[in-house]
Amino acid sequence: MTNVKGKWALVTGGARGIGALVADFMAQKGCNLIIQSRNEEHNKAICEKVSKYGIETKSVACDLGKPESVTEMLQKIDAMGVKVELVFNNAAVQIAYRTEYFTTPVSDFEQSFYINTIAPAMICYHFMPKMIEAGFGRIINTTSGIDKEPQQAGYSASKAALDKFTRDLGTVVEGTDVIISLTDPGWCRTDLGGPNAPNSPESALPGVILGAFVDDKKSGRTFAAGAYHGLTLEEAVAKVQG
Repeated sequence: MTNVKGKWALVTGGARGIGALVADFMAQKGCNLIIQSRNEEHNKAICEKVSKYGIETKSVACDLGKPESVTEMLQKIDAMGVKVELVFNNAAVQIAYRTEYFTTPVSDFEQSFYINTIAPAMICYHFMPKMIEAGFGRIINTTSGIDKEPQQAGYSASKAALDKFTRDLGTVVEGTDVIISLTDPGWCRTDLGGPNAPNSPESALPGVILGAFVDDKKSGRTFAAGAYHGLTLEEAVAKVQG
């Protein structure tokens, strides 16, 4: 199992919801964190919370819906002088639930793809070559199990595109210690999932962080959080790797 102590992880959408749980879990394992949200003020609470674990934290603001803002964020991270070895592309947006889905506006697709597909792709393209050169890295892209719901076409299509992107990119690093995978947190009671979701955010652990700890050199897999809920991290890794 991968030891993440002393390594640096970027967590997008890390100020709240599943992202904050990911940040807290990784901090408990001794992993230093770069927390992204749209406003650095939003990052203060989680950075203060995880500081009790004796790790380092950095904060960065970025509007993931604007490629130029993503580029600027990546430049700022490079200027921090730390080596990012783990990436959690957790942030996402679910634009709307369209009961009149035949009138779904083009903007649903535009906003969804910019944040849910293009931003993660830009982040992968930036950090994966550095990981390959260093011989180690982990990227976990967050997908969704939503299927056959035309009411959420922009969201589900953007996640399907992310799935394909991740699996394709995984072929580049298959058999190496750079591993890219997908995680599906399930439908959780977060700002994105809403108050009527059946699952607590905590149910997503340890599934949503599993891709950071596997060390079998296999890429392109999807870790559905529900399959690992109730297991310890060690048990979850053993379940995956046999």
